[in-house]
Amino acid sequence: MANFVPLEKANELDALFAASHQRPVLLFKHSLTCPVSADAYREMSLYPGQVELVVVQSARALAEEIESRSGIRHESPQAILLHNGGPVWNASHWKITTEAVSAAVAANQ
Repeated sequence: MANFVPLEKANELDALFAASHQRPVLLFKHSLTCPVSADAYREMSLYPGQVELVVVQSARALAEEIESRSGIRHESPQAILLHNGGPVWNASHWKITTEAVSAAVAANQ
């Protein structure tokens, strides 16, 4: 099962971009009110690693900062994999599956 770690502040994002030089970092932007996001959350919960969780209702500014820093247009739900200081993979909506996330992480180990 995924180890969801809530992410709420920009300085935490700084640390994750830095950590991505050592290991892949998986971000998941989740909406509490969207049924598609609920399905993506279930898929992410089956991922056997750490997932940095951004709940867009409570961290809107952070979601926008992720868009700004990654260059990837904001969507929700959205998974973004960071490695070597930047994004290397992303998916949104129905493309977020346990298999797709696992394959992306494995390809960037």
